Amino acid sequence: MFAKLRPMMQRTKILFAILGFGVSLASAQPEGYDLATLETMALTSSRAVLAARDQTAVARAAIDTASAFPNPEVEYLAGTTKARSLSGNPGDARTLTITQPLDVPWQRGPRIGAAEAGLDAASAATRAFEADLLARLRQRYFEVLRREAELRNAREDMLAMEGVRSRIKLRVESGEAPRFELIKADAEMLNAQKSAQAAGIRVEQARSLLRQAVGEVLPAQFSLKGRLADVPAVPAIDALRKQVADNSPELARARAETVRAERQLDFERAQRWPNFAIKGAVNEDPDVRASQVGVVVRIPIWDRRSGPVGEAAAQLSRARNELEAQTFALAQSLEVAYQHYEIAQTQVTALESGIVRQAESALKVAEAAYRFGERGFLEVLDAQRVFRAARAELISARYELATAWVEIERLRARPEARTE
Repeated sequence: MFAKLRPMMQRTKILFAILGFGVSLASAQPEGYDLATLETMALTSSRAVLAARDQTAVARAAIDTASAFPNPEVEYLAGTTKARSLSGNPGDARTLTITQPLDVPWQRGPRIGAAEAGLDAASAATRAFEADLLARLRQRYFEVLRREAELRNAREDMLAMEGVRSRIKLRVESGEAPRFELIKADAEMLNAQKSAQAAGIRVEQARSLLRQAVGEVLPAQFSLKGRLADVPAVPAIDALRKQVADNSPELARARAETVRAERQLDFERAQRWPNFAIKGAVNEDPDVRASQVGVVVRIPIWDRRSGPVGEAAAQLSRARNELEAQTFALAQSLEVAYQHYEIAQTQVTALESGIVRQAESALKVAEAAYRFGERGFLEVLDAQRVFRAARAELISARYELATAWVEIERLRARPEARTE
């Protein structure tokens, strides 16, 4: 009898070796990565984050450009003079002219203000990009934990089904049970093996996506610290609304774009006023040396800047409408995410406190009754399906809770969260 079971045991060992290949490599790592470490690695090594921060440096340099004073213009002319009368003297003639445009305050202030608002918008855009990156990384982190939990459960189910199948085979060979039960057990065992194989593949896929989110600084073989059940709590909805209104980078960017549009409109309107420049000239000829100092005024008579002013006004209207739309959209997104969090939390509590435990107790009772011949194999299978379904639903609910937390954190985008 044991000789007949030996080939089946060998096949099971080979299957476990295949299923555990990817996960065993990760678990063999001496050091695991927690979520905070992965976030730090992504923010310090991601080329996309570095590129977004470079855009902030570009906006900071634009302030220097806007603050710069206009350069003077120097004009030098040289030539010769010829006398056209008897009293005239021929010789060399030279002219030197220096013109210094004046940076008038009513143009300088709005110009610098628009550049400063551009820096605020670029900084907010960088924060928004980092928040999106962290949200994607956290999502994939919990995805790996979810898939690993599913793989552990699938391997436990396969082990349990293997044991049940062995007992059924002994009963069939001894004549205590019909052969139909063995056929049914073989089908269930194959289904458990298929589920375990699929779970192992999903683990490797989730790990690859997580490494893609972190970057090449994360080694190909790694392990994670943490559990799917370790989802932080979130504040009350009123506190979240205030935090989103104060810290949301998307709102900050929309506000900065509105301020920049206002300053740009002020700048375009200011250009309707005359521009001034100081001009000095020195003229020399063989008979006379003349020095002159004066003021150059550019008077906007024909071009009243109606086109640029209209464009700036339209841009300001667009920025204000986008700010209102962004405010409403973020408020609605927060409400949906918080409701999602509450629903998932309720499901997790219900599953942890009653449903999973009851399903597990029912399975143990059914297995004990089957061993004593009081129940049939089909009842054991039904109890196993109910327990597996409850356990899978608990994993799914925990993952949904983590997903809701990730979305809430993305909307909050607290500046201090990156240094915790």
